[in-house]
Amino acid sequence: MPIVHRFCDGETSHRLAVKVVKYGLYPRFGQNHREYPELECEVFGHKFKNPIGLAAGFDKDGEAIENLKKCGFGAVEIGSVTPMPQPGNPKPRVFRLLEDKGVINRYGFNSQGVGSVSNRVRKSFDPSSPVFFGVNLGKNKATDDARLDYEIGVNYFGAHCDYLVINVSSPNTPGLRSMQNKDSLKKVLMDTVRDAVNRIDSDQRPKVLLKIAPDLIDSEKRDIADIALDKKYGIDGLIVSNTTISRPESLNSGNKGETGGLSGEPVREISTECVRQMYKLTKGAVPIVGCGGVSSGADAYEKIRAGSSLVQLYSALVYQGFPVVGRVKRELAELLKKDGFANVSEAIGADHRTPK
Repeated sequence: MPIVHRFCDGETSHRLAVKVVKYGLYPRFGQNHREYPELECEVFGHKFKNPIGLAAGFDKDGEAIENLKKCGFGAVEIGSVTPMPQPGNPKPRVFRLLEDKGVINRYGFNSQGVGSVSNRVRKSFDPSSPVFFGVNLGKNKATDDARLDYEIGVNYFGAHCDYLVINVSSPNTPGLRSMQNKDSLKKVLMDTVRDAVNRIDSDQRPKVLLKIAPDLIDSEKRDIADIALDKKYGIDGLIVSNTTISRPESLNSGNKGETGGLSGEPVREISTECVRQMYKLTKGAVPIVGCGGVSSGADAYEKIRAGSSLVQLYSALVYQGFPVVGRVKRELAELLKKDGFANVSEAIGADHRTPK
């Protein structure tokens, strides 16, 4: 990765990485494929070989699904996918914060659209695969009523994935984050997404996860928790969290002033605190996928103890490449044993029981 950084900008490196995985040109990291009995768990009625997932944003258009499933993850998520193809925001739009091991992006949902992506998804989806597979749904920039866009996404992908993500928290599409308010969420979920999902045959029906921002105020978090707990809205879990628009004072990179969502190590603490709050507000009754700043086993363990049932990573690949997957699993298994947990599920929300 340091060599790639020397010769390529952030977006070129990203596109190159996707192509490398798509064509199977990456080294076969043996450590990535090692699994640990301590990490086996069951969430959403699915048995995971490990709780480490790939977050949306890496493979936006589903180009490398089959090979990503061979990289050691317990879950793989593609997208965000919009109904109509759109180019996203003008370039440059991806900035590495090398000194901070962070990334700022303002891609703006660049997507090939549901037509092209769904063809790839249908060919690659295997409901018997041990790797939990998800599609992250976004809205087109020009769409006024987002409900139709999410309905289209459900109709195209719902029967061909294990889970769908309703992404209302990207900071790079104007007005999108305002959909996290209570009234807007109720309209999107109850009036549109829930009904579209219920039209899918029950044996093919995906789980529905809501992806939220880490920048919500307390009242918004309480409203989202209430909606997640109410079965009539059809939410099976939360992804906590998306990128942040905040800028921690600790940032040192000259790119820290760029507009967009911040990810990577600088967002770890704010994301984990959001996990902690949402777990408490939902009383541990709603599975949480912790996302944001996971680059080691300790980071994953921190999110699990705060209340995550599963975790996701992406920006860590920018700085460590795919070997990070095997390292996170190994380190997480070691930390669980050190603290006397026989299984990762025992550690979920442990900080709420016995503060570390």
